[in-house]
Amino acid sequence: MMFLALNEIRHSKLRYSLVIGVMFLIAYLVFFLTGLSYGLAQEFQMSIDKWQADNVILTSVSNDNLNMSMITQKEFDAIKASDKAGLVQKPGILVKGNDQDDKVNVTFFGIDKEQFIAPNIIEGKMFSEKNEAVADESVKKQYNIKLGDTVSVAGTDEKVKIVGFTDKASYSASPVLYVSYATTTDLGGAPTKNNEQIYNAVVTRGTVKDLPKGLEKLTIATFINKLPGYNAQVLTFSFMIGFLVVIAAVVIGIFVYVLTMQKINIFGVMKAQGISSAYIARSVIAQTFFLAVVGVVVGLLATLGSALLLPQAVPFQVNTMFFVGISVLMVVIAILGAVFSVRTIVKIDPLKAIG
Repeated sequence: MMFLALNEIRHSKLRYSLVIGVMFLIAYLVFFLTGLSYGLAQEFQMSIDKWQADNVILTSVSNDNLNMSMITQKEFDAIKASDKAGLVQKPGILVKGNDQDDKVNVTFFGIDKEQFIAPNIIEGKMFSEKNEAVADESVKKQYNIKLGDTVSVAGTDEKVKIVGFTDKASYSASPVLYVSYATTTDLGGAPTKNNEQIYNAVVTRGTVKDLPKGLEKLTIATFINKLPGYNAQVLTFSFMIGFLVVIAAVVIGIFVYVLTMQKINIFGVMKAQGISSAYIARSVIAQTFFLAVVGVVVGLLATLGSALLLPQAVPFQVNTMFFVGISVLMVVIAILGAVFSVRTIVKIDPLKAIG
């Protein structure tokens, strides 16, 4: 069965190379879009995943929007949880030196460095004073902001000094800078009230009890899905990838059907010699399996190679589970597309086919 399939491929190299080429191009496009989609999704949520938390508590009237939530110190103290941390979030723009055209969109996270949402340090140290910041390493790699640099914050008279770097800390596709509560207040974040801190959110681990009236608890997964633009972006890429997989199946099915129609006379001779329709059909399916596997594997290798050449600014990330799942799905659907040719093979009359 496989001998017949491979022998025919060796005999018609150009024809089957075109089939593999089409499969390769579609697979390459699917894998590349998957890497971009996953990478962009991670850019939205990496800093949230970094918390390793269970829930985020916001005010009920905030419509699940972190910026619009204001939680008082009294409400924070009333929340009973296994572990909790107050978070202040403020979008900002860094200005490098005196060049007003050299700007970086960032998100400031005001935190208590003793609480569990404090980031790990991969270079430098944790902030200890007002206007010191621990930044995501992407600001160094992409924007050349180095350890010890002091940068201005657009729209304010404040400056922050980069004293440390962390990794995998981005929020809504922008790098995160971790600072003290006092720093975010000066930058225009959640203000203090009667000398008490106001938080945008409370991040918790474990069971939450005694939630004050006017607050609501969101799971981390729900909170991520509610991020502005996140769900629309994921759905858009998911539909694109899904349609491409279906198109790949249709294209391979059409190719196999056309090739089958071109070989009706050959199949008629084979059936006249006593070779069963089932054997021929299995050979066609085995041939399709081989073509699909080769095309998908080459497309996957090309995608992994391209990922090594992409600039740092491109949010491309490899998710092994996604890539393996899509590879299997494309091969299976391509085989299902080839099954439509089996009906033609079964109906071949040897006498008519021979002429």
